Amino acid sequence: MSSYFTDLAQQYIDGEWRPGTGSWDIIDFNPYNGEKLASITIATVDEVDEAYQAAARAQKQWAATNPYARRAVFEKALRVIEEREQEITEVIIAELGGTRLKAGFELHLAKEFLREAIHLALRPEGKIIPSAVDGKENRVYRVPVGVVGVISPFNFPFLLSIKSVAPALALGNGVVLKPHQNTPICGGSLVAKILEDAGLPAGLLNVVITDIAEIGDAFLEHPIPKVISFTGSDKVGRHVGTVCASHFKRSVLELGGNSALVVLDDADIDYAVDAAVFSRFVHQGQVCMAANRVLVDRSVADEFTEKFVAKVRTLKAGDPSDPQTVIGPVINSSQADALSATVEQAIAEGATALVHGTTTDNLVEPSVLTGLPADSPLLRQEIFGPVVFLAPFDGEAEAVRLVNDTPYGLSGAVHTGNIERGVNFAKQIDTGMFHVNDGTVHDEPIVPFGGEKNSGLGRLNGETMLDSFTTMKWISVQHGRSGFPF
Repeated sequence: MSSYFTDLAQQYIDGEWRPGTGSWDIIDFNPYNGEKLASITIATVDEVDEAYQAAARAQKQWAATNPYARRAVFEKALRVIEEREQEITEVIIAELGGTRLKAGFELHLAKEFLREAIHLALRPEGKIIPSAVDGKENRVYRVPVGVVGVISPFNFPFLLSIKSVAPALALGNGVVLKPHQNTPICGGSLVAKILEDAGLPAGLLNVVITDIAEIGDAFLEHPIPKVISFTGSDKVGRHVGTVCASHFKRSVLELGGNSALVVLDDADIDYAVDAAVFSRFVHQGQVCMAANRVLVDRSVADEFTEKFVAKVRTLKAGDPSDPQTVIGPVINSSQADALSATVEQAIAEGATALVHGTTTDNLVEPSVLTGLPADSPLLRQEIFGPVVFLAPFDGEAEAVRLVNDTPYGLSGAVHTGNIERGVNFAKQIDTGMFHVNDGTVHDEPIVPFGGEKNSGLGRLNGETMLDSFTTMKWISVQHGRSGFPF
């Protein structure tokens, strides 16, 4: 595993592995034990430019390549991941603090999205559309946008980089990828190495490991990329979208959430408890779809709360490399401090801590809070960690109001003994995704993934990748002679 952190601690530009030319280094730490994994000299504005120029040069020939030949690269990349699955698992555990369960979950989905990219290479179809003009043929072609800039987050960096990079490439584009500073290997150079070894032509995928303190908005403002695909916080996403709009670029924004899991009065309580615990605490709650809020009908609240608290108390926090560990570290000390402050703020506002976890370095134990005042801003914001708010409600109408009372609209779930009751409930929620009798954390390669309100713009996965990473071009052909009024 250590070779990944030495060999891949570089920029990858125009098919070459090389150090950045910046004046400082990004240090890659293991968030559990503080071990220094890698030191990477950052990329400058000049290297961002070189990466985009390389992608633009390589893209024209790639777009003209037979899509069956493009498809073969992703078939090989899938085999490469399968051959190196154990090593990649160890890298995810070390760099993210992800548990073994989480690493397996991320790798499984990454492979599924690569399988979809294999099919996506053959998906673009043109149309011939009727014309009101005699003898005119209207052809509509679906063509690559050219070059796509991808910015990936720290929580599922391997998956969420592949999720945009592979489809963009499969559809004939070039890509420049900027991973999060806390996960430069999993989210950046590891993806490049896999695709390089799978035979992707040089220059098509470039990875720049850098920081906005060095490059400012150069990654967004560069004239070459026509689309920026960003996954991260709504605060940064708002800035990305604003800059893109001012430069006439398309932005695909997959942002934060404040999902609720709702337990109606006819729910299977034991099953709802299992779904709620997973939905909040998978990967320490560092998931945009995680259930920040668990809303329970007052008639079953006591039973649910007792069982929920009991299950949360069984979750083992500690070393993520231990197969028994469920709660590993959060990504860095600022996240850990913010979570501790959130718990203390909730208690100061009058909440009761049914479980009050301690924080040691980056290891934040679960906290379960109830009795938070209805007007607390904590109920409306994203909590990116193992802290959950329980709240009772009286009847479905109040539940719908509470679920929607947030600026976010990404995911959610409802539990009920009546499927159609659940579907009718889901239709009233302002989210891009909602699940009946399941958890809040789901992603599948062919369903439209994305949010409403502050949770983003656009969709990813399946057919929606065509809308994100290709554009339409109308070419008309006049058979015979056209008439003109003068």
